[in-house]
Amino acid sequence: MDAQTIRRRSKEEDTSATAVQQPETETARREKKLAMAHRGLRSLAIALGLPLFLSILSSSLSSWPSQAVAGGGWRPAAWAMHTLSGATACVMGLSAWLVWAEGGMKSPAAAALYVAQLVLGLAWAPVVMRAGAGWAGVGISVAMAAALVGCARCFRRSNPVASDLVKPCIMWAGFMAVISYMQE
Repeated sequence: MDAQTIRRRSKEEDTSATAVQQPETETARREKKLAMAHRGLRSLAIALGLPLFLSILSSSLSSWPSQAVAGGGWRPAAWAMHTLSGATACVMGLSAWLVWAEGGMKSPAAAALYVAQLVLGLAWAPVVMRAGAGWAGVGISVAMAAALVGCARCFRRSNPVASDLVKPCIMWAGFMAVISYMQE
C-alpha cells in the first residue's frame, strides 16, 4: 500500500462509526416492540370492530316481517341470523387483517373482493328480511359466495390461515342463499 493514500480518521468519524455499530439497548428494543404491538392491536380492533358495527347496523334496520311466511316455509329466528352475520363479518375482518399484516392487501383484487363481500353481506338483510325479495337475496348470496371464493384464493398467496378462515364464511353464504330461496 502506498503510504500517501492512507489517511487517519478524524475524531468525528470515529464517534459516528461507533454509534452505528452499538447495538440498541434492551429498553429501546422493548419500547419499539411495545409501540408496534399497540399499533397492531389498534388495527386489529378496527379490522374486527368496523365490520361488526356495520353488520349490527344493517341487522338492526332489518328484521323478519311479522306476518308468517307464505306457503308455511321455515325461517330461522332473526336474532340467530343477526348473530351469525356479525360473527362471519368478524371472521372475515380477522382474515383480512391477517392478510394485511403480511402485506397482501396491496393487491387490488384482494381488497376489492373483500369490500365486495362486505357490501353484499350488509345488503342481504335489508333485501331479504325487510323487503322480502327472496330471489334478489339468492343473487346477493351467490355473488357473495363468489367474492368469498375469490378472497380465499387471493388470501392464500399471503397467508394460508387467513384463506382457511374464509371457508366457514362461504358456507354461511350458501346457507343465506337457501334461506333466501325459501322466502319465495
